[in-house]
Amino acid sequence: MFIDRVKIKVKAGNGGNGVTAFRREKFVPRGGPSGGDGGVGGSVWMESDEGLNTLLHLRYNPEHKAERGRHGEGSNRSGKDGEDVTVKVPVGTQVFDADTAELAFDFTEPGQRCLIAKGGKGGWGNAHFATPTRRAPKFHYQGRPGVEKELQLELKLIADVGLVGFPNAGKSTLISVISAAKPKIADYPFTTLEPNLGVVDMGDYRTFVVADIPGLIEGASEGAGLGDRFLRHIERTKLILHLVDVSSASGRDPVEVYLIINRELANYSVELAERPQIVVATKIDALDEPERLANLEERARIDGKQFFAISSAAGTGVKKLTFAVTRALDTMMAAEEEQVSHA
Repeated sequence: MFIDRVKIKVKAGNGGNGVTAFRREKFVPRGGPSGGDGGVGGSVWMESDEGLNTLLHLRYNPEHKAERGRHGEGSNRSGKDGEDVTVKVPVGTQVFDADTAELAFDFTEPGQRCLIAKGGKGGWGNAHFATPTRRAPKFHYQGRPGVEKELQLELKLIADVGLVGFPNAGKSTLISVISAAKPKIADYPFTTLEPNLGVVDMGDYRTFVVADIPGLIEGASEGAGLGDRFLRHIERTKLILHLVDVSSASGRDPVEVYLIINRELANYSVELAERPQIVVATKIDALDEPERLANLEERARIDGKQFFAISSAAGTGVKKLTFAVTRALDTMMAAEEEQVSHA
């Protein structure tokens, strides 16, 4: 099950209390303060793990508590520090404070670690307070409480390319053809109920990651269909492949469909609407009205977007499309590197 949003509670360990104690040694006639300090409470950390791709494990385990520090003891013995707890999350997870909605951390790479809740300090024992004028202090400090928070976790898939389009536009079929991903494919709306990731191998150690986003429909940016849930997964993609079914079996005008999806992207995010986009006419093996393809190509040309016509089932135009995607990603990477060098 793909879970991309979950709320959890974290509680760092409290610090152990200091202690008031005095030495009672046989050959030390006046004794002295010997109360030890309390241990530090354990902290709660988060770490990104590339082996995870969903927040499902946190849905059924929403509370995470670190161990408290042990209390101090006599003979200047300090209490043991509490054990830390590490919560593993997928790469692409954003952590928000549930009360303030403030972004605490954004995990964009594997192996990143973040201190989410710090353990409480241990209290000082009375030995800490001895001075030449105060030789027998009869007090100590209590341990400090550990930080406690409620967190909202949201997963945004990290992919180079995002596939968008109406249900049954051919997204799942395309990702199954160009990568090793094996999504469910069927001839009915909303076959895909969760995003799928696939790695496309172009040879010579060149790869790119594709995300198949579940079908969008009109009103998706306002919660219709599945789009409201999954539009966020397109935010991190560098390039959008906009798939449009041009066969008459779809029952819709391809240009109308193309405009609806772009409108939903713009309603969700202006930045997303301006993301580089390649328009892909799909299912040309079932094309029975050539003007449907021609009209869509003309609209893409007017909008200044690259256009390709493919049939994933027959393999027509797929290789040409993947090479175009690779060139577009290479161009973007070169531009980013140049921008960094001039900064």
